[in-house]
Amino acid sequence: MSTDVSTHTKATPPSGEGGAPPTGVPVVRVLLDGVRRNMRQYGMLFALGLIVLLFQVWTGGDLLLPRNVSNLVLQNSYILILAIGMMIVIISGHIDLSVGSLMALVGGVGAVLMVEHHVAWPVAVVLTLLLGAVAGALQGFFIAYVGIPSFIVTLAGMLLFRGLTEIFLKGQTLGPFPEGMQRVANGFLPEVGPETNYHNITLLLGLGLAAYVVFQELRDRRRQREFTLETLPTSLFTLKVTALVAAVLVTTLLLASYKGAPVVLLILAVLLVGFGYVMRNAVIGRHVYAIGGNLPAAKLSGVKDRKVTFAVFLNMGMLAALAGLVFAARFNAASPKAGVNFELEAIAAAFIGGASMSGGVGTVLGAIIGGLVLGVLNNGMNLVGVGTDWQQVIKGLVLLAAVGFDVWNKRRAGA
Repeated sequence: MSTDVSTHTKATPPSGEGGAPPTGVPVVRVLLDGVRRNMRQYGMLFALGLIVLLFQVWTGGDLLLPRNVSNLVLQNSYILILAIGMMIVIISGHIDLSVGSLMALVGGVGAVLMVEHHVAWPVAVVLTLLLGAVAGALQGFFIAYVGIPSFIVTLAGMLLFRGLTEIFLKGQTLGPFPEGMQRVANGFLPEVGPETNYHNITLLLGLGLAAYVVFQELRDRRRQREFTLETLPTSLFTLKVTALVAAVLVTTLLLASYKGAPVVLLILAVLLVGFGYVMRNAVIGRHVYAIGGNLPAAKLSGVKDRKVTFAVFLNMGMLAALAGLVFAARFNAASPKAGVNFELEAIAAAFIGGASMSGGVGTVLGAIIGGLVLGVLNNGMNLVGVGTDWQQVIKGLVLLAAVGFDVWNKRRAGA
């Protein structure tokens, strides 16, 4: 009997070990099983690739022209910044409807400081980021310590910040911004080194990012094995890493063949790496997942949920302020109507990128992928001449499909 058991165990190794498939089991079947088990995590990444391929063919190659790729980054930078913060808010089990209005307020305050009072733009940036942090902290206080639902608090904040923007700017558009501030939103990294057909700094940064992706994926896989967690089969893991590295290198070559990497892309990279590390490895990141996934259990485990929630909204306020400055500087003016519906774009990006309505699920990288899905859809549909009315319809269907997939995936897991 014991011999039979050991033989059976050896014939069906657990999929988490990532070794060769059992004898008699086709490799294709193993790959398909791995894809199905990880569809929630990687499904939207595959979808982004398909959308890019579709519009690349549909536009006759215009989508991936170097100039258009640079414009794609610049046009969506502020939404991607918002999406990072919104993803963390949704993971914690909350929502923030005020970020678009807070963007407008911060942009207006920054314009008044820099244009009317001639405050040096780095000083103005610091002051406006502090303003965003204070606004986020106030909302976090009412949500975490007073106990008012985040939907109500941030809805009130949306109306309050929009009204203050109108008062502060007196209903007028104010600009232009200092040249240094404009370079942050619209500029590119300087060129150094020998003359080549590519932007040297961008090439080096791209190679470094590709190496970091490989290192991070190998490190995560090793840690998953240490804790006996399920991992991708070796073949599927190799395919995933190869695809990620290829995407990084292709994007690098496209950017390097134009003017190089935009400055704002470097800001996004720092935010992605920094917040990605915090959410994966830092204690507060694990606590954010804990209170979003199961608040009563988190409290019993000693998680200080009020402090965590307060910190989440303070962080969201700072990121909204940063996005507001980038948006205002990109268009070289602050407007009372800036940021309208941007909160909906950020929320959509988070849900498309894998966030769950119930909280406790999502990644910072997922927020970037969700934002890029919306950005590529917007850019591609503009290139092929799709009207704004149909663009809204298509984006709504994409959001509905993403949330529907989340519900279906939960039901299948619970079945």
